[in-house]
Amino acid sequence: MVKYQHEAIEKKWQKFWEEHPINPKDSGKEKYYCLDMFPYPSGSGLHVGHWRGYVISDAWARYQLIRGKYVIHPMGWDAFGLPAENYAIKMGIHPAITTKKNIENIKRQLKQINALYDWDMELSTTDPKFYKWTQWIFVKMFEHGLAYEKEFPINWCPSCKTGLANEEVVDGKCERCGTPVTKKNLRQWMLRITKYADRLLEDLDKLDWPEKVKKMQAEWIGRSYGAEVDFPAEGRSEKIKVFTTRPDTLYGATFLVLAPEHPLVKTLTREDRREAVERYIECAANKSNVERMSVNDKDKTGEFTGSYALNPMNGERTPIWISDYVLADHGTGAIMCVPAHDARDFAFAKKFGLPIVQVIAKDGKETPDMEEAYTEASGTMIHSGEWNGMESSRLKEEAADIIEKLGFGKKTVSYKLRDWVFSRQRYWGEPIPIVHCEKCGNVAVPLSELPLELPKVENYEPTGTGESPLAAIEDWVNCRCPVCGGPAKRETNTMPQWAGSSWYFLRYVDVHNDKELVSREKADRYLPVDMYIGGVEHAVLHLLYSRFWTKFLYDIGVIGFEEPFRKLFNQGMITGKNGIKMSKSKGNVVSPDALVRDYGCDALRLYELFVGPPELDAEWDERGIDGVYRFLNRFYNLVQESREGELSPTREMLRIRHQLVHDIEQRFENFSLNTVVSGFMEHNNSLIELAKREGGIDRETLRIFSVLLAPFAPHIAEECWHDLGGEGTVFSAGWPAFDEEAMKSEELEIPVQINGKTKLVIHVPADETRESIISLGKEALGDRLRGTVRKEIYVPGKILNLVVQN
Repeated sequence: MVKYQHEAIEKKWQKFWEEHPINPKDSGKEKYYCLDMFPYPSGSGLHVGHWRGYVISDAWARYQLIRGKYVIHPMGWDAFGLPAENYAIKMGIHPAITTKKNIENIKRQLKQINALYDWDMELSTTDPKFYKWTQWIFVKMFEHGLAYEKEFPINWCPSCKTGLANEEVVDGKCERCGTPVTKKNLRQWMLRITKYADRLLEDLDKLDWPEKVKKMQAEWIGRSYGAEVDFPAEGRSEKIKVFTTRPDTLYGATFLVLAPEHPLVKTLTREDRREAVERYIECAANKSNVERMSVNDKDKTGEFTGSYALNPMNGERTPIWISDYVLADHGTGAIMCVPAHDARDFAFAKKFGLPIVQVIAKDGKETPDMEEAYTEASGTMIHSGEWNGMESSRLKEEAADIIEKLGFGKKTVSYKLRDWVFSRQRYWGEPIPIVHCEKCGNVAVPLSELPLELPKVENYEPTGTGESPLAAIEDWVNCRCPVCGGPAKRETNTMPQWAGSSWYFLRYVDVHNDKELVSREKADRYLPVDMYIGGVEHAVLHLLYSRFWTKFLYDIGVIGFEEPFRKLFNQGMITGKNGIKMSKSKGNVVSPDALVRDYGCDALRLYELFVGPPELDAEWDERGIDGVYRFLNRFYNLVQESREGELSPTREMLRIRHQLVHDIEQRFENFSLNTVVSGFMEHNNSLIELAKREGGIDRETLRIFSVLLAPFAPHIAEECWHDLGGEGTVFSAGWPAFDEEAMKSEELEIPVQINGKTKLVIHVPADETRESIISLGKEALGDRLRGTVRKEIYVPGKILNLVVQN
């Protein structure tokens, strides 16, 4: 047996590809843009879990290349933001230095994968030549009224010492460091993503994305239809506006609940209730929105303001409460509570002894002493004045119009989606290109002065006061107003990590353009992204923001498409033992370096795919790579033993060849990549067995095998292609076609059973008749067939079962 020398062969072909690029710049071919979610350059480097996504995308990119397309497959660095800054603080080294060092290390590791990356397109979000255009987009949003400043309570991470968007809070804790999140009242820059809510929701139908991702985005946007209703405060001029999706239950609204931050709480609170209310407000300020929303219904807390509103339908006095499960930035910050028909309201009413009035009855009869809320949107209206006797589901559709005609409300649409908190009180981020002038207000830095570069500082640790470290750099902060020329101050908050990642994929195709974000000619030719591959953890944050920025850039004519990513694939994680996520702190990180040394790049690439279905998490078991390595050696040995022969393909060789092409293509197109690898193994075993009988395998069959293998194990595929007399490179060979007729076998293997138990297998011609196969089966059984055959069951091409009674 000839041993496969992986180290020498991989080095040989990597050098060859450097000298003879297999994916030259666009030569008029159809383009295919295959993109990885770019990494942030962590100090821990890459482990085998990171390899998985990169191998998947590279295999898909090489597949498109063999199919004759010009493949755009770039790589860059998401290098601004909290992860990079926190690492720099931990190490005591400036983030610019640590980030550069980390990029160099990860780039070295990525080259081990030998992915088809075009390093001429490389970019980093920290490069002023890149973030000039991030700032340009912000200025354009500011000019179009989409970027604005607002002071309000935000999620605050005491450890990271910065504000967080709602999406960055998981189970009440900071997504990055796990610290419980509190609230802090800060001046913030916002992006008006809510203006795009309907388009972001409706255009999901256009996308070839996993349904679970589209569902997550739809739920995050959270569009609901209903009515805004005004409840006048008793004895006062103020009105409390609530949003409800169930205006048909208005007669059953027995109390109101306001967010603790609601602007009317202070004026509505009676003096004898003020101390308790203010104490409650202070307590609520130390909780994140996510924490407030996640409390069980029975554990919800609240305080009575002492004031009442009047139910506009019946004039009933309605007590006004505050509770932290109502959020100031959701809906109107106030809700009407119908405890008889809402489980949350029912629990709250029971806890605080508030009235419960049933207004919908399933059978038209009131339920005495309700033990739980009746929440179905169907039934007969009761205790509802002129609405009595109406069908609730029909009234639900009509009630908003009725209320609007009565003059105390209006039909409206509400969203869960909130405007994007876009500023961070940190150093390591893109400077926000705004100048604050006492005379002119907020003024954008002129486009001709971009990029506004991040100043070099010695002290970059967060202040914890709500001010960015940039605020202390007076010679940078103090400037002149671009409009009036008077004294002004620069904005000192920086952009979040999500800024650069919201549009980076556009820049790759025109990365050296210093005149515009991307030329329209290149945008029209190369964009959008055809296949985007990355983790499902970015389903809401990154993907929603990218869609928003793409739509805005479309609206102002920079690009000619509204959706950034045509197709999306989310790979699962590779975990350590017992499904624990790999991390340096847990000590379960598996580095690829030693595996590449011992088994080669190709073997590790194949094993990353073989470890399990690519969309699911998989537990790493290093022992499994041995089986993949054996397969590569067995295939290489088969090629070496057959390369000098002049065998003409037999009918069986042709059958296996076409079956191989069919199976690999179908599995590949379905992204069943683990079964692609098992398919290679199965067909290789069949060819080895056939070679023993025929003295080898014809070279064309093995050349085609090499082409199919090339996207997955490029080095051994190129070596075998050339050993078998292939011309040029295996990547220009073209993807082979299969013939369904040729796939059909001349001979069938039919298991013969007696009463469901297999006794033997017979080989019969593929065109043999049913009667003949039954006869041959009986003949082969001989003396084993005893008794009377009561039934003959033949499943064509599959099995023969004889039901026998002794």
